[in-house]
Amino acid sequence: MQNGYRIPARVLHWSLAIAIIVMLPVGGIMVSDGLDRSTQNALFILHKNLGVLILLLMVVRLIYRAVNPPAPLPAHMPAWQKNAAGMTHILLYVMVFFMTITGYVRVSMGGFPIEALGAVGLHPLLPRNEAIAEIAKSMHFYGRYVLLAVMALHIGAALHHALVLRDGVFGRIWPFWRT
Repeated sequence: MQNGYRIPARVLHWSLAIAIIVMLPVGGIMVSDGLDRSTQNALFILHKNLGVLILLLMVVRLIYRAVNPPAPLPAHMPAWQKNAAGMTHILLYVMVFFMTITGYVRVSMGGFPIEALGAVGLHPLLPRNEAIAEIAKSMHFYGRYVLLAVMALHIGAALHHALVLRDGVFGRIWPFWRT
């Protein structure tokens, strides 16, 4: 029986982790006061298009996970840790979808383009509505704090397993090329 995640799950995990870790500071920097307009525009374009990529990777990840469920957590882990791990994963998925959807609503209903979608002929699915765009903007802004908190919990637990407990739990997902 396999103890770790398969290579596709590992590649999806780490691709999403890197994309999200890049996305968060880009989102903060792009709205900074005094930023050169051309730099700001480039960061907005990166942020929007990286959001599209993250959404697509999340959909692929959920489909892959449904078809290829991960191996159960080790028997030595207490039940509360297994439950916490499951809840943390669910919260991560919910928050990543929440952030991509509120970002899309903000941009689309605010009348801004999403270049990656336009390049493949997909036009906004939502009509322009400034009031809803502003609500989505606020939800997106505050949602990042929830996402950061859940990410910190997830990363902290992973590091605890890797560096303190050394119980092989972290090895289930790292390195990504190992089965």
